[in-house]
Amino acid sequence: MQIYELNGLVPVISKKAFIHESAVIIGDVFIDEGVYIGPLSSIRGDFGRIIIKKNANIQDCCVLHSFPNIDVIVEENGHIGHSAILHGCHIKYNAMVGMNSVIMDESVIGENAIIGASSLVPAKTIIPDNYLAFGNPVKLKRELKKEEISWKSEGSKAYTELAYNCIENLKKCTPLEKASTLRNKLRCDMNYKPKSS
Repeated sequence: MQIYELNGLVPVISKKAFIHESAVIIGDVFIDEGVYIGPLSSIRGDFGRIIIKKNANIQDCCVLHSFPNIDVIVEENGHIGHSAILHGCHIKYNAMVGMNSVIMDESVIGENAIIGASSLVPAKTIIPDNYLAFGNPVKLKRELKKEEISWKSEGSKAYTELAYNCIENLKKCTPLEKASTLRNKLRCDMNYKPKSS
């Protein structure tokens, strides 16, 4: 893993979090248990603090950063899609930020809210709890249905299970030149239980 101390501040990372070895974690960063940090993510706590709470996921190529004295917070079950950028913002409990979206300084994404892919959330924007919003700039579209919130929760649960699966089973290997005719397809086990439980 590429973990760096800065000015005496060492990242604090739970042993029950999965951090891909290509991710970069710098300075004033807190990562809780059950968190998944995907390949090539950059989490730079060199100006403001970055807090990633239990069972959140930060997917491939995401960037988390801030201005001085402003924290980036991703609360429990936060779901940050591939290549999203979070800058000085607060993602509340069970909220989702779609792929390639940008969330700017002092914005707050409400509990259970969903930001659609490729959206821009300008600085100081407040997205209410339980709302779908998307666009550039982002616009509120409608209140989410219970089944949509449940769907989002299940997606986040899959990433928590992936974190534990990767801690136990992900390993470097040499590729095969040819696949066996008996090769299984990878299946997402939505009920994966870590061996340590």
